[in-house]
Parts: sequence; C-alpha cells; structure tokens
Amino acid sequence: MNDPVTFHSLVTIAVIAGLTATALCAVVRIVRGPTILDRMIAGDVLLTTLMLTVGSDMVLRGHTDGIALMTVIAATAVLATVVVARYVRRRARLPEPDDGVVLPGDREARNRSTPPGGGEARSQSGRGGSRA
Repeated sequence: MNDPVTFHSLVTIAVIAGLTATALCAVVRIVRGPTILDRMIAGDVLLTTLMLTVGSDMVLRGHTDGIALMTVIAATAVLATVVVARYVRRRARLPEPDDGVVLPGDREARNRSTPPGGGEARSQSGRGGSRA
C-alpha cells in the first residue's frame, strides 16, 4: 500500500524550500551589494540561515550533535559584524578624496597645489652645481 504524505514530510519540504530561498536571496545580495553594509547584513542572514538549517536537521532527526557547530557559527557572525562595523566607522571618519586633502603619492594633486615656478623642483635645482 502506498504511504500517504504525512505532516512530517510536508513540514520537511516546506523547511527545505524556505531555507533554500532565503540562502539564495542572501547570496544574491552579497554579490550585488551595493554597499558593504548590505553585504554584511546579507552575510548575517546567510549565517543565520545556516544555523537554522543545522537546527532543523537536529529537530527532524532527533539529535543534538549540531549544537557546537551552531555556537561556532553564531560566534563567527557576531565577530564578523563587529569587524565590519568598526571598519565602516573608521572609514566614515576619513576625509573624502575630493575635499582638497592631498594624500601621499598623489603627484598630480601636489603639482596642482604648487605655484608655477616654485616648489620642490626649484629648491633642488638652485643649489648651484651638478653632482658627478
């Protein structure tokens, strides 16, 4: 006799479909961005989805072997969020490149800020002699 579809198998299919859709949406957001904060939130969603997958497996199969893995995933998500938040905060304090700040190694901007006929080139050539 054929087995009818049970509630347990329907729930399993729904959980797998929901977690797969969530993971795919998170991966799309990680790839598309557009900002680092969008990518950070999508990464958190992906790690949370992975934790839910491990938890769902434990519930459906009736074991507790994945608790350590879930703890490691949660710790990784928290650490990654803190690191990215500190990076964004530090980057927000830096001046924008278009506000007149000359960065080391930016010769083009340095040449624009040096008055014609003055600056480094004149002081080096005005020493009165050539080196042999």
